[in-house]
Amino acid sequence: MNPANLHASGAAILGLTLVLGGSAALAEGDLALHLEALLGADRQPLAVAATLHPAVLTVPPPPVARAEGLAPDAAPTPDLADVAPRGDAEWHCLAEALYFEARGESTTGQMAVAEVILNRVDRSDYPDTVCGVVHQGTGDLYQCQFSFTCDGRSDAIGDALAWDAVGRVARLMLDGAERRLTDGATHYHTTSVSPSWARRFTRTAQVGPHLFFRQPTRVASN
Repeated sequence: MNPANLHASGAAILGLTLVLGGSAALAEGDLALHLEALLGADRQPLAVAATLHPAVLTVPPPPVARAEGLAPDAAPTPDLADVAPRGDAEWHCLAEALYFEARGESTTGQMAVAEVILNRVDRSDYPDTVCGVVHQGTGDLYQCQFSFTCDGRSDAIGDALAWDAVGRVARLMLDGAERRLTDGATHYHTTSVSPSWARRFTRTAQVGPHLFFRQPTRVASN
């Protein structure tokens, strides 16, 4: 098809498109037949029609599949600006544990450690309070559950900003924030160590430098 004919056919297509665009009487199949008749055997319908009127042949993109879940490190960080960094004795015990165990971690990492403590509170084989869990075994050097309580070092709070941050996380978790980072973990350790119990427990997640594990449920014998 020479340029003159292409121009004439294009004009005809544009006119036909404008007319059909305002009428619901013609079906899409009728429009296709008119296009074929105008363009002839050596037609390039998609290229010509899209050039003349891009909206005519625009196909909407397929919907983007929604992710069912996020990896812990990709989970949205909660806004803690309006969370009060204070509370009762249970709050203080949790904040203290987060300060000494995870103050250098992200908010997500601190929430994951808090989950372990609260998961233990919910289990019958651990103390039923936050303070009881955090200080379990305290008194014997290196025999406690959380090393900061029995490592012989000072437990003085020296970083006010970090204390404020962990205090907000502790308040959020005690107020019922959803625990969805560690899948019920009861233990954790850093990637720099390899305790023997880790080979017996189910690994559930990794958040930052911490690996998380769920202790098997104990079954009472008859």
